[in-house]
Amino acid sequence: MAGAVLLLGVLLAGAAPLIPLAVLVYRYEPELLPLFAVPLAVLVAAWRIARDRARDQLTDPLTDLPNRQALLIATQEALARHETEPGHGVGLILLDLDRFRSLNDALGHTAGDRLLVHIARRLHRALRTGAGHPRDGEDATVLPPPVGRGERPVVARMGGDEFAVLLPGVGDTEVLERIAQALIAELAAPIRLDGLLLVLEASAGVCAYPTHAPDAESLLRRADVAMGHAQHSRSGVECYDEARDLDTPYRIGLLGDLRRAIEMSEVQLHYQPKVAFDGSVVGLEALVRWDRAGQGRVAPDEFIALAESSGLMPRLTDYVLESAVGQIARWRHQGLMVPVAVNVSPRDVLNPGFAARVAGHLTRHQVPAAALQLEITERLLLDDSRRAADTLAELRRYGVRMSLDDFGTGHSSLVRLRSLPVGELKIDRSFVSRMVADDHDAAVVRCSVELAHSLGLTVVAEGVEDDETWERLHDMGVDAVQGWLVSAALPADQATAWLLVRRNDAPPVESLPR
Repeated sequence: MAGAVLLLGVLLAGAAPLIPLAVLVYRYEPELLPLFAVPLAVLVAAWRIARDRARDQLTDPLTDLPNRQALLIATQEALARHETEPGHGVGLILLDLDRFRSLNDALGHTAGDRLLVHIARRLHRALRTGAGHPRDGEDATVLPPPVGRGERPVVARMGGDEFAVLLPGVGDTEVLERIAQALIAELAAPIRLDGLLLVLEASAGVCAYPTHAPDAESLLRRADVAMGHAQHSRSGVECYDEARDLDTPYRIGLLGDLRRAIEMSEVQLHYQPKVAFDGSVVGLEALVRWDRAGQGRVAPDEFIALAESSGLMPRLTDYVLESAVGQIARWRHQGLMVPVAVNVSPRDVLNPGFAARVAGHLTRHQVPAAALQLEITERLLLDDSRRAADTLAELRRYGVRMSLDDFGTGHSSLVRLRSLPVGELKIDRSFVSRMVADDHDAAVVRCSVELAHSLGLTVVAEGVEDDETWERLHDMGVDAVQGWLVSAALPADQATAWLLVRRNDAPPVESLPR
């Protein structure tokens, strides 16, 4: 019996080549069989060490979930199965906890690690038994059935506060987006930790094989690209879009051409007037335009987003400020005392020394600070409210005027509005353009005007394109309007001619509200 056990142990230990020798010893010299115990023990120990080492290399030590390498292997296997069983795709969702670093610093790293473990368990539990199967005493989840053909989802931790969900058999992007939204909602359920009730927010990027990526590495990278866009836009969930991927040949070429266009001063500024209802010009907004050599005009949203995501935005902003302030100086020499507004991104404001660079442009062209207006959005306060507030306060001390752009489209609130050192509020064109046909949009505009005036702010309505909208805005007490009904955005020479015709209607910049 003991001999049989040893023979079985030799086999299980992976020492099959020793079996013939062990059989001979067992048959003719059984008393020597115990000598196999020592090498067998060594082999078993080595096997266990190798097994544990291989498992550790594929496991996240904190959450015990598969790590990035394990996810890559699982993705490659899922894609290989797809090749043999066509008709089904493979979906990947990357999730990142918003502002987890601040929470980790506030609670301490030990508590942060416990929170990550809790998140890992919650994700795993949400997908473990399939969608639509509630736990006892809980409502049914809104997750649609995620996996076909008996395949199971894989929940992995990619590192830090980033998690991934691999969904073999799910290639429909609409289904993947619904799953991602449901997972974000699952993570948003309150968590009690050390007596605190925490509510987490997350962003998710969605990518599908073969729709978006040809292999496992590309699937992971492009899901990460989509997640980055979701974080930047604060949309919650974004599906991979090749047009916004910096690493595609088109985007690489576009970025190189944009960099050269800035260096060669081929990016132009057009100026769109803002007028009061008596016809007087109260300012102009500088809008950036780029005609790519041999390719035609590139949409501003496209190349501005490219500049923001590539790190080129500070150079583009400095270029725009230099061009706009230089144009202000030329107009002032012609007696055209109108302010010019320049849009700046949150990344601009959060860059160290931004206020000093703005002041440098003004000093170089001998332009008073009140002649320049910076249009900002509330999103910058969500990124780093303390640094943004310090920069805006410094700009205000220089005398630069500020306007709150795209009001009503983001995270607008009375508290944030009061905390911003702005003198003007711009109502977004998405409300203005529909206010005649949509009572809800008209109510948003009316309330925005009343709120702004109660805070002593000037109100400008964007996107005015017809007489009826003009009249309704006038009746609501809007101070100025901007849009095609007044004028399209004009190149500098045409804007100059337009202003010269109205020279007598333009109030001096020093008399405008700040």
